[in-house]
Amino acid sequence: MRVAVASGKGGTGKTTVAVNLALSLGGAQLLDCDVEEPNAYLLLKPKTVETSPVEVPVPKIDSSLCSYCGDCARFCQYHALFVAGETALVFPELCHGCGGCTIVCARHAITETMREIGTVHHGEAMGVDLVYGELNIGEPITVPIIDAVKRRGRDAGWVIIDSPPGSACPMVEAVSGCDACVMVTEPTPFGLHDLKIAVETVTTLGIPIAVIVNFAGQGDRGIHDFCGDQGLPILMEIPLDREIAKLYSRGVPFAAVMPEWRTRFKELAESLEMLV
Repeated sequence: MRVAVASGKGGTGKTTVAVNLALSLGGAQLLDCDVEEPNAYLLLKPKTVETSPVEVPVPKIDSSLCSYCGDCARFCQYHALFVAGETALVFPELCHGCGGCTIVCARHAITETMREIGTVHHGEAMGVDLVYGELNIGEPITVPIIDAVKRRGRDAGWVIIDSPPGSACPMVEAVSGCDACVMVTEPTPFGLHDLKIAVETVTTLGIPIAVIVNFAGQGDRGIHDFCGDQGLPILMEIPLDREIAKLYSRGVPFAAVMPEWRTRFKELAESLEMLV
């Protein structure tokens, strides 16, 4: 199965759940698609990591061929090209690499060159095959790196995807194509608000959803009432536990040293199989 671990907001414990689930299953693959701030490797600590660049195509204008007609700038919905007078400018950070400008240019003045926007890292630790992406500082577009991480996903066995926070394009890219999505939330009004948005987004994609409540025992019952109304199963509750917090502060996945939680995560995986 390919399972995405998502949420509507940051700080709910997506990485905690993804790492501990992958550890508990044994031989699983973990794809950390939170490429703006990947941190699964901080918990797993892979010893040997292979790194490869992620590149995207951006336009290059040949001034000797360009007539400065402006067709390319008018076509680009992201304003990555600007033409005025006899000046044509390219803003590579805004380019989404669609290649449309090369098609609309009647004089064939635009070609494409590759630009590095980040890296993908591949390593192994504690029996988990770990792949994680990392966006270069200052780059605004994450989707190509998330796609590069997912393309390294296996076709068999358990693949756990740690998706970015929120409900925008990066989260949609990470979750798309998964067999199930686990929403990690917290029992607070903020957690409930963002959970509702995330559930609506993933429901639109037609992916089965289950919920994990982190920091359980605190806050209110709004999450439980919402899940009951929507028919969403709450498969696990993780308490605000001092021992778990101490382990996390030292960068230690709690399922690695608390065998009862390893059993619970295995039961969670079985429930996900039944959900699909």
